[in-house]
Amino acid sequence: MSTKEKKLKIELKKSFIAGTKQQESVANSLGLKKIGDTTVQPDNPATRGKIRKINHLVSIEEA
Repeated sequence: MSTKEKKLKIELKKSFIAGTKQQESVANSLGLKKIGDTTVQPDNPATRGKIRKINHLVSIEEA
């Protein structure tokens, strides 16, 4: 395993206003509060699970 951990750049593209409270709380836990917010998170199963819950609202790229 390399010393450099993989990272994911996540950007909120759509509003979760019509979504569920769970989707809103998942986005907030990733640090995404409003459209256009971007965060860099480690690429691990926990982060992938969060992304899977809101994948229709975000764009993801490797950082």
